[in-house]
Amino acid sequence: MKRTATVLVTALAPVSWGTTYAVTTQFLPADRPLFTALARALPAGLLLLAVARVLPRGAWWWKSAVLGVLNIGAFFPLLFLSAYRLPGGMAAVVGSVGPLFVVGLSALLLGQRPTGRALLAGVVAAFGVSLVVLKAAGALDPVGVLAALASSASMSTGTVLTKKWGRPEGVGPLALTGWQLTAGGLLIAPLALLVEGVPPVLDARAVGGYLYLALANTAVAYWLWFRGIGRLTATQVTFLGPLSPLTAAVVGWAALGQALSPVQLAGMALAFGATVAGQAAQPAGPRSFSSAEMNRRKDSMDLTGVSLRR
Repeated sequence: MKRTATVLVTALAPVSWGTTYAVTTQFLPADRPLFTALARALPAGLLLLAVARVLPRGAWWWKSAVLGVLNIGAFFPLLFLSAYRLPGGMAAVVGSVGPLFVVGLSALLLGQRPTGRALLAGVVAAFGVSLVVLKAAGALDPVGVLAALASSASMSTGTVLTKKWGRPEGVGPLALTGWQLTAGGLLIAPLALLVEGVPPVLDARAVGGYLYLALANTAVAYWLWFRGIGRLTATQVTFLGPLSPLTAAVVGWAALGQALSPVQLAGMALAFGATVAGQAAQPAGPRSFSSAEMNRRKDSMDLTGVSLRR
Protein backbone atom coordinates (compact mmCIF):
# COMPACT_ATOMS: atom_id res chain seq x y z
CA MET A 1 0.00 0.00 0.00
CA LYS A 2 2.82 2.40 0.85
CA ARG A 3 4.53 1.69 -2.51
CA THR A 4 1.26 2.36 -4.35
CA ALA A 5 0.94 5.71 -2.59
CA THR A 6 4.54 6.58 -3.52
CA VAL A 7 3.85 5.70 -7.17
CA LEU A 8 0.72 7.86 -7.22
CA VAL A 9 2.47 10.84 -5.63
CA THR A 10 5.46 10.51 -7.99
CA ALA A 11 3.07 10.33 -10.94
CA LEU A 12 2.00 13.90 -10.17
CA ALA A 13 5.35 15.06 -11.62
CA PRO A 14 4.83 13.88 -15.24
CA VAL A 15 1.16 14.86 -14.99
CA SER A 16 2.30 18.40 -14.13
CA TRP A 17 4.83 18.37 -16.99
CA GLY A 18 1.98 17.47 -19.33
CA THR A 19 0.51 20.96 -18.77
CA THR A 20 3.69 22.69 -19.99
CA TYR A 21 2.62 22.90 -23.65
CA ALA A 22 -0.74 24.51 -22.86
CA VAL A 23 0.79 27.03 -20.45
CA THR A 24 3.61 27.86 -22.88
CA THR A 25 1.32 28.43 -25.87
CA GLN A 26 -1.40 30.30 -23.99
CA PHE A 27 0.55 32.46 -21.54
CA LEU A 28 4.21 32.87 -22.53
CA PRO A 29 6.09 34.86 -25.20
CA ALA A 30 6.59 32.96 -28.45
CA ASP A 31 9.96 31.62 -29.61
CA ARG A 32 11.72 31.86 -26.24
CA PRO A 33 12.33 28.19 -25.36
CA LEU A 34 15.71 28.73 -23.69
CA PHE A 35 14.50 31.65 -21.61
CA THR A 36 11.50 29.53 -20.59
CA ALA A 37 13.83 26.69 -19.59
CA LEU A 38 15.94 29.16 -17.59
CA ALA A 39 12.90 30.71 -15.92
CA ARG A 40 11.73 27.24 -14.92
CA ALA A 41 15.01 25.91 -13.56
CA LEU A 42 17.06 28.62 -11.90
CA PRO A 43 14.42 30.40 -9.75
CA ALA A 44 13.04 27.02 -8.65
CA GLY A 45 16.53 25.81 -7.74
CA LEU A 46 17.40 28.94 -5.78
CA LEU A 47 14.06 28.78 -3.94
CA LEU A 48 14.63 25.18 -2.88
CA LEU A 49 18.18 25.99 -1.80
CA ALA A 50 16.85 28.83 0.36
CA VAL A 51 14.24 26.52 1.94
CA ALA A 52 16.54 23.52 2.47
CA ARG A 53 19.57 25.63 3.51
CA VAL A 54 21.96 22.81 2.64
CA LEU A 55 24.83 23.02 0.17
CA PRO A 56 26.73 20.09 -1.38
CA ARG A 57 29.88 18.84 0.32
CA GLY A 58 32.90 16.99 -1.01
CA ALA A 59 32.16 14.79 -4.01
CA TRP A 60 28.58 16.00 -4.08
CA TRP A 61 29.67 19.26 -5.69
CA TRP A 62 30.57 17.44 -8.91
CA LYS A 63 27.86 14.80 -8.55
CA SER A 64 25.11 17.41 -8.25
CA ALA A 65 26.63 19.28 -11.20
CA VAL A 66 26.60 16.13 -13.33
CA LEU A 67 23.01 15.33 -12.35
CA GLY A 68 22.00 18.95 -12.93
CA VAL A 69 23.40 18.85 -16.45
CA LEU A 70 21.80 15.50 -17.30
CA ASN A 71 18.36 16.08 -15.75
CA ILE A 72 18.01 19.82 -16.41
CA GLY A 73 20.81 21.71 -18.17
CA ALA A 74 21.13 19.46 -21.22
CA PHE A 75 17.66 17.91 -21.11
CA PHE A 76 15.66 21.16 -21.40
CA PRO A 77 17.50 22.70 -24.41
CA LEU A 78 17.62 19.37 -26.28
CA LEU A 79 13.92 18.80 -25.63
CA PHE A 80 12.97 22.24 -26.93
CA LEU A 81 15.28 21.86 -29.94
CA SER A 82 13.63 18.58 -30.91
CA ALA A 83 10.14 20.04 -30.46
CA TYR A 84 10.96 22.95 -32.77
CA ARG A 85 12.57 20.85 -35.52
CA LEU A 86 10.25 17.83 -35.65
CA PRO A 87 6.68 17.64 -36.93
CA GLY A 88 3.87 17.61 -34.39
CA GLY A 89 4.21 15.02 -31.69
CA MET A 90 7.30 13.29 -33.11
CA ALA A 91 9.55 14.65 -30.35
CA ALA A 92 7.25 13.06 -27.76
CA VAL A 93 7.29 9.77 -29.65
CA VAL A 94 11.09 9.65 -29.84
CA GLY A 95 11.33 10.75 -26.22
CA SER A 96 8.97 7.98 -25.13
CA VAL A 97 11.75 5.42 -25.57
CA GLY A 98 13.09 6.68 -22.22
CA PRO A 99 11.89 3.60 -20.30
CA LEU A 100 13.91 1.38 -22.65
CA PHE A 101 17.00 3.55 -22.07
CA VAL A 102 16.52 3.23 -18.30
CA VAL A 103 16.05 -0.54 -18.49
CA GLY A 104 19.37 -0.84 -20.36
CA LEU A 105 21.23 1.61 -18.13
CA SER A 106 19.89 -0.09 -14.99
CA ALA A 107 21.41 -3.34 -16.23
CA LEU A 108 24.73 -1.60 -16.92
CA LEU A 109 25.03 0.63 -13.84
CA LEU A 110 22.82 -1.01 -11.21
CA GLY A 111 23.28 -4.68 -12.08
CA GLN A 112 19.56 -5.16 -12.68
CA ARG A 113 18.83 -7.58 -15.51
CA PRO A 114 15.91 -6.43 -17.68
CA THR A 115 12.80 -8.58 -17.69
CA GLY A 116 10.80 -9.42 -20.79
CA ARG A 117 7.80 -7.74 -19.18
CA ALA A 118 9.67 -4.47 -18.75
CA LEU A 119 10.91 -4.48 -22.35
CA LEU A 120 7.44 -5.27 -23.70
CA ALA A 121 5.86 -2.56 -21.54
CA GLY A 122 8.42 -0.05 -22.86
CA VAL A 123 7.64 -0.87 -26.49
CA VAL A 124 3.87 -0.76 -25.90
CA ALA A 125 4.16 2.58 -24.08
CA ALA A 126 6.08 4.13 -26.98
CA PHE A 127 3.58 2.75 -29.49
CA GLY A 128 0.65 4.05 -27.46
CA VAL A 129 2.17 7.53 -27.19
CA SER A 130 2.76 7.53 -30.97
CA LEU A 131 -0.95 6.89 -31.56
CA VAL A 132 -1.87 9.78 -29.27
CA VAL A 133 0.47 12.52 -30.49
CA LEU A 134 1.80 11.58 -33.91
CA LYS A 135 0.43 13.53 -36.85
CA ALA A 136 1.25 13.05 -40.51
CA ALA A 137 3.37 16.02 -41.50
CA GLY A 138 6.61 16.53 -43.34
CA ALA A 139 9.90 14.72 -43.43
CA LEU A 140 11.89 13.95 -40.33
CA ASP A 141 14.73 16.30 -39.50
CA PRO A 142 17.90 14.34 -38.54
CA VAL A 143 19.03 17.02 -36.08
CA GLY A 144 15.62 17.02 -34.44
CA VAL A 145 15.60 13.22 -34.13
CA LEU A 146 19.10 13.21 -32.64
CA ALA A 147 18.12 15.99 -30.21
CA ALA A 148 15.04 14.04 -29.10
CA LEU A 149 17.06 10.87 -28.59
CA ALA A 150 19.78 12.80 -26.76
CA SER A 151 17.26 14.50 -24.47
CA SER A 152 15.70 11.16 -23.58
CA ALA A 153 19.11 9.55 -23.05
CA SER A 154 20.22 12.51 -20.92
CA MET A 155 17.35 12.34 -18.46
CA SER A 156 17.40 8.53 -18.46
CA THR A 157 21.07 8.59 -17.49
CA GLY A 158 20.36 11.21 -14.85
CA THR A 159 17.54 9.09 -13.43
CA VAL A 160 19.72 5.99 -13.13
CA LEU A 161 22.68 7.91 -11.67
CA THR A 162 20.35 9.60 -9.17
CA LYS A 163 19.29 6.13 -8.09
CA LYS A 164 22.86 4.82 -8.01
CA TRP A 165 24.34 7.71 -6.04
CA GLY A 166 21.38 8.22 -3.70
CA ARG A 167 21.90 11.25 -1.48
CA PRO A 168 24.29 12.20 1.31
CA GLU A 169 23.55 11.23 4.89
CA GLY A 170 21.11 13.68 6.45
CA VAL A 171 20.23 15.38 3.14
CA GLY A 172 16.66 15.16 1.87
CA PRO A 173 15.32 15.08 -1.67
CA LEU A 174 14.38 18.76 -1.42
CA ALA A 175 18.03 19.85 -1.17
CA LEU A 176 19.10 17.36 -3.85
CA THR A 177 16.48 18.79 -6.19
CA GLY A 178 17.62 22.33 -5.47
CA TRP A 179 21.24 21.45 -6.24
CA GLN A 180 20.32 19.99 -9.61
CA LEU A 181 17.92 22.74 -10.68
CA THR A 182 20.45 25.42 -9.77
CA ALA A 183 23.30 23.68 -11.59
CA GLY A 184 21.12 23.11 -14.66
CA GLY A 185 19.83 26.69 -14.62
CA LEU A 186 23.35 28.11 -14.41
CA LEU A 187 24.28 26.06 -17.48
CA ILE A 188 21.25 27.28 -19.46
CA ALA A 189 21.69 30.98 -18.53
CA PRO A 190 24.64 31.86 -20.83
CA LEU A 191 23.20 29.70 -23.61
CA ALA A 192 19.87 31.54 -23.45
CA LEU A 193 21.61 34.93 -23.50
CA LEU A 194 23.83 33.93 -26.42
CA VAL A 195 21.09 32.41 -28.56
CA GLU A 196 18.02 34.51 -27.69
CA GLY A 197 19.50 37.76 -26.41
CA VAL A 198 18.14 39.80 -23.52
CA PRO A 199 15.00 38.54 -21.76
CA PRO A 200 11.66 39.74 -23.17
CA VAL A 201 9.38 42.28 -21.49
CA LEU A 202 6.74 40.31 -19.59
CA ASP A 203 3.09 41.21 -19.02
CA ALA A 204 1.05 39.99 -16.05
CA ARG A 205 -0.17 36.96 -18.01
CA ALA A 206 3.38 35.84 -18.79
CA VAL A 207 4.53 36.44 -15.21
CA GLY A 208 1.72 34.19 -13.98
CA GLY A 209 2.68 31.51 -16.49
CA TYR A 210 6.33 31.59 -15.49
CA LEU A 211 5.43 31.49 -11.79
CA TYR A 212 3.37 28.36 -12.40
CA LEU A 213 6.17 26.70 -14.39
CA ALA A 214 8.84 27.58 -11.83
CA LEU A 215 6.86 26.61 -8.72
CA ALA A 216 4.35 23.82 -9.43
CA ASN A 217 5.72 22.54 -12.73
CA THR A 218 9.39 22.50 -11.74
CA ALA A 219 10.17 23.02 -8.02
CA VAL A 220 7.39 20.78 -6.69
CA ALA A 221 7.28 18.37 -9.64
CA TYR A 222 11.01 17.68 -9.68
CA TRP A 223 11.06 17.33 -5.90
CA LEU A 224 8.36 14.64 -6.22
CA TRP A 225 10.28 13.01 -9.08
CA PHE A 226 13.61 12.75 -7.23
CA ARG A 227 11.79 11.71 -4.05
CA GLY A 228 10.22 8.91 -6.05
CA ILE A 229 13.58 7.83 -7.47
CA GLY A 230 14.83 7.40 -3.90
CA ARG A 231 11.90 5.15 -2.95
CA LEU A 232 11.16 3.19 -6.14
CA THR A 233 13.28 1.46 -8.74
CA ALA A 234 14.54 3.57 -11.64
CA THR A 235 12.43 1.44 -13.99
CA GLN A 236 9.24 2.07 -12.03
CA VAL A 237 9.82 5.82 -12.00
CA THR A 238 10.63 6.14 -15.69
CA PHE A 239 7.52 4.18 -16.69
CA LEU A 240 5.51 7.08 -15.27
CA GLY A 241 6.97 9.31 -18.02
CA PRO A 242 4.28 8.51 -20.66
CA LEU A 243 1.74 10.18 -18.37
CA SER A 244 3.17 13.52 -19.55
CA PRO A 245 2.10 13.34 -23.23
CA LEU A 246 -1.16 11.69 -22.18
CA THR A 247 -1.89 14.61 -19.84
CA ALA A 248 -0.99 17.06 -22.60
CA ALA A 249 -3.56 15.39 -24.88
CA VAL A 250 -6.26 15.51 -22.19
CA VAL A 251 -5.52 19.18 -21.40
CA GLY A 252 -5.61 19.99 -25.11
CA TRP A 253 -9.04 18.36 -25.35
CA ALA A 254 -10.48 19.85 -22.17
CA ALA A 255 -8.99 23.36 -22.22
CA LEU A 256 -7.98 24.07 -25.82
CA GLY A 257 -10.83 22.43 -27.70
CA GLN A 258 -8.66 19.84 -29.45
CA ALA A 259 -10.53 16.73 -30.57
CA LEU A 260 -9.48 13.21 -29.60
CA SER A 261 -9.98 10.56 -32.27
CA PRO A 262 -10.75 6.88 -31.58
CA VAL A 263 -7.16 6.05 -32.54
CA GLN A 264 -5.83 8.53 -29.99
CA LEU A 265 -8.12 7.13 -27.30
CA ALA A 266 -6.85 3.63 -28.09
CA GLY A 267 -3.28 4.90 -27.86
CA MET A 268 -4.01 6.48 -24.48
CA ALA A 269 -5.38 3.17 -23.21
CA LEU A 270 -2.29 1.31 -24.46
CA ALA A 271 0.18 3.82 -23.01
CA PHE A 272 -1.63 3.96 -19.67
CA GLY A 273 -1.80 0.18 -19.49
CA ALA A 274 1.93 -0.04 -20.21
CA THR A 275 2.58 2.53 -17.47
CA VAL A 276 0.68 0.40 -14.96
CA ALA A 277 2.41 -2.77 -16.16
CA GLY A 278 5.78 -1.04 -15.83
CA GLN A 279 5.21 -0.65 -12.09
CA ALA A 280 5.09 -4.44 -11.73
CA ALA A 281 7.97 -5.13 -14.15
CA GLN A 282 10.57 -5.57 -11.43
CA PRO A 283 14.19 -5.99 -12.59
CA ALA A 284 15.84 -9.33 -12.02
CA GLY A 285 19.22 -10.05 -10.48
CA PRO A 286 21.15 -8.16 -7.80
CA ARG A 287 19.65 -4.94 -6.58
CA SER A 288 21.77 -1.87 -5.92
CA PHE A 289 20.86 0.02 -2.77
CA SER A 290 21.65 3.70 -2.59
CA SER A 291 22.34 5.59 0.58
CA ALA A 292 18.83 7.02 0.32
CA GLU A 293 17.34 3.53 0.33
CA MET A 294 19.46 2.46 3.28
CA ASN A 295 18.22 5.40 5.32
CA ARG A 296 14.66 5.89 4.17
CA ARG A 297 13.26 3.90 7.11
CA LYS A 298 15.15 6.21 9.43
CA ASP A 299 13.82 9.48 8.14
CA SER A 300 11.17 11.08 6.02
CA MET A 301 11.78 14.50 4.54
CA ASP A 302 9.01 17.06 4.27
CA LEU A 303 9.04 20.21 2.18
CA THR A 304 11.26 21.95 4.70
CA GLY A 305 13.87 19.21 4.44
CA VAL A 306 13.53 18.55 8.20
CA SER A 307 13.66 14.92 9.35
CA LEU A 308 10.39 13.72 10.86
CA ARG A 309 9.92 10.51 12.86
CA ARG A 310 7.57 8.07 11.15
